[in-house]
Amino acid sequence: MSPRLRKFIGTVVLIVCVPIYALIVMTIAVAVLPGAAWWAQGLFYLIGGLIWVLPAGLLVTWMVRPRR
Repeated sequence: MSPRLRKFIGTVVLIVCVPIYALIVMTIAVAVLPGAAWWAQGLFYLIGGLIWVLPAGLLVTWMVRPRR
């Protein structure tokens, strides 16, 4: 697969998946967090806001990998 095609596919996947992930995290927050302590809410949003970086980093690594 050419690097150009890999970058295109990776970009499309990121553009589609990041908003879907954000909606899922917001839905979980609305269902679980009302009435929770401020520190629990902060911890949830901290973890929820950063966890998407792991799969995105793997995807970007795949996107920039040189051709075999």
